[in-house]
Formats: sequence, structure tokens, C-alpha cells
Amino acid sequence: MHQANIAHLKKDVAPYEKTDTKMSIRQVVNTIGPLLLLWYAAYLCLSVSYWLTLPLTIIAAGFTVRTFILFHDCCHQSFFKSRLANDILGNITGVLTLCPYEQWKNSHSIHHATSSNLDKRGVGDIWMMTVDEYVAAPAWQRFFYRIYRHPITLFIFGPTFVFVFQYRFNRKGTRRKERLNTYLTNVLIVGLYALMIWAVGWQAFLMIQGPIFFVSGLLGVWLFYVQHTFEDSYFEEEADWSYVKAAVEGSSYYKLPKVLQWITGNIGFHHVHHLSPKVPNYNLERAHNETKPLQQATTITLKSSLKSLRFRLWDEENKKFIGFQDIRRQAAESLTDSIPVPRPSLEGK
Repeated sequence: MHQANIAHLKKDVAPYEKTDTKMSIRQVVNTIGPLLLLWYAAYLCLSVSYWLTLPLTIIAAGFTVRTFILFHDCCHQSFFKSRLANDILGNITGVLTLCPYEQWKNSHSIHHATSSNLDKRGVGDIWMMTVDEYVAAPAWQRFFYRIYRHPITLFIFGPTFVFVFQYRFNRKGTRRKERLNTYLTNVLIVGLYALMIWAVGWQAFLMIQGPIFFVSGLLGVWLFYVQHTFEDSYFEEEADWSYVKAAVEGSSYYKLPKVLQWITGNIGFHHVHHLSPKVPNYNLERAHNETKPLQQATTITLKSSLKSLRFRLWDEENKKFIGFQDIRRQAAESLTDSIPVPRPSLEGK
């Protein structure tokens, strides 16, 4: 990206940061309303067949992801003009998605401020090692890292650990407001789930909420993972790091079918969001389409995004993601290059 584009890009996106209250209210209605109706319909279908209930829970999981996008916008204070309105809806949607509002808002702000910065990893992101770090690490750490980066850990066990356990506790040294908000969120979640179990029974609750939680958690983690994990992404050390480059080159444009784009709240325009978190989700596509430099962002599709499953390490030398098998190949090639090739003997000729 040219330096001139970098200088003007944030200014070009500023007009799209405008909040439309009517649009925001419409999104609350067309997101949370269907989620509640789908949950109730899934319950009614239990008396007929679980095979009728299950498809409804998968659709409800999609609306749970969309609910999380509203929560996400509230954390950035981009959904309503009023800070109070953002805080109220953020806490409500936080309970519905099992995310404590203040805790997630603070850690996510750190993620935005440090995304793609190799010297400031560790808060609000997925654990990533560079090739040099991995090679220098002790055997036990390499083993643990390989387990952590395995797709089953990241997308099956990971969401359960994060949403059920990690978000229930505060980090060490957090402020009183954040601590109290986490406690309040936990109490409200327990109260809501207890009320639902009382109303429909624990078996029906698990048969409905279980698939909704599993699918929405998997999709949520996948969206976060894939939009920062693509082959020619951007990572630099603090001295060379650029916020704008991290946004446009370190975040992808996930080009999804229109239905999936809608259900995921336009979060596929992740490069726009990272450049300006104040742009509400319903303005992200327009900002991308009307701002030419943003169209230079790496575009990935459903098919091409599957390649990211093999990416495990950041190769600082070649500026790209690689897999564990690439390290073995590089090591073999290096060993071959280091072995001297004997010259043919001329004796006896």
C-alpha cells in the first residue's frame, strides 16, 4: 500500500462512522426477535421429532452469531449514538451470548490496538508463534502448541473453554467496574438458564441450547480465526508496525454468500472494521465498495478460507503463514544444502 493511501485512508472512512438509530433498532428486532421465536419453535417441535428441532437450532445458532455482532458493535460504541444505550444493549446481548460486556470490551480494545504487532501479542487474540520462537521452544511447549493449534482444539473444545469457563472469571488486576460486571453477567446467565430449565425441563433445554451453543461458538471462533489467518497476512515488530497496514493487510475481506453475510452482520468486511471500529456493521459494505484502497485487502472465500486450517506459524523471513510440515521440509532442504557434493575422481583416466 502506498504511503499516500495510508495517510488518507482513515479520513476517507470517517463519513461511514455515522450511526443510524432506526437501522440499529431494526437490527435489534430482526435479530433477537427471530432468535427467541426459533428457540420456542424448536421447543414445540420436540413433541413431534428431534429431527425437526435440530435444523431450527442450527438456524438459531446463526442468529446467535448475529446477536454477537450487535454486542460487538455496542462494545465499540458504534451501534447507538448514546453511550448508555450501547451499554444497556451490550449487557443484554452479552448475557445472550455468554460474554461479560466490560471484560470483553476491554480485551477487544487491546486486540484492535495491537493486532499484527509481534511484540504485543497475548490479549484478545489466538496464540501464535513465529518459526524462530517455535524452533527455539522446549519440546513440551512445542507439543502443547501443536495441540492448541489443532482444529479440534481451536473450534470444538476452544469455544466451550472460552465461553463457559474463561469469560466467567476476571483477569488479574482488572478494575472494579469490570469485575462487578463479570459477576453480574454470571448471575444473570444462571438466572436466565434456571428460568428456562424450570419452564421447559433440563432435558429439553440441553437438547435445544446445546446445539445452539456448539454451532454458534464454532462459527464465532472460526470467523475470528480466519480473518487474521491467511497466507500473506501482515505481522511486524513494534518498530515497523503500522495500525493502518495491520487493518488493511492484516485483516481479510471474507467474501460470503449474501445470506451468510447478513447472518454474520457484515463482519466479513473485517479490514474496514479494523481500520475504523466506529463504523457500524450496516455501513461496512458501503465503506468497502466506495473506498478504493480498501478493495486492495486480501479477499478470501468459503473455499479458499479452508486453506487456513493448515497455517500454524508465522514465518518472519518470508512474511507468510506456514504449517508444521513446512518446517520439516525447510529443515530437510537446509540439511541437503549443507552437505558438500563430492567431485568426481579423475584418477585412472
